[in-house]
Amino acid sequence: MGGFGPLEQAIMDGLWAAGRPLSVRELLAPVNEGREQPLAYTTVQTVADRLARKGLLTRSRSGVAFVYAPVRTREEHVVAVMLAALSDLPDRGPVLARFAESVEPGDAQRLLDALTGRSSRPGEDG
Repeated sequence: MGGFGPLEQAIMDGLWAAGRPLSVRELLAPVNEGREQPLAYTTVQTVADRLARKGLLTRSRSGVAFVYAPVRTREEHVVAVMLAALSDLPDRGPVLARFAESVEPGDAQRLLDALTGRSSRPGEDG
């Protein structure tokens, strides 16, 4: 999802699931879950630091260790990725139509409800 490498994605998933800042030591368990060969502490730390430099995580001191937290929620990140993908298109209409046709019926209904609610709010342009 959204331009992450596999380890970056595992770190982001671990932090999103935790719902609170985590140290690298705390991140090791979710990142290594299901891996045949566990990743080293320093590997996870290097990638978390890289994500912080990219502006995707915050890094702050907690005692003697650093803790990391996502800058955006998973939902906010996915929205940003989707909007970035759409912004590169000269005509968004065909892609939006194809997307609407491709989602499951329940998701299509939720999307329609959200769009209907958005366009019916008083004082906003539709």
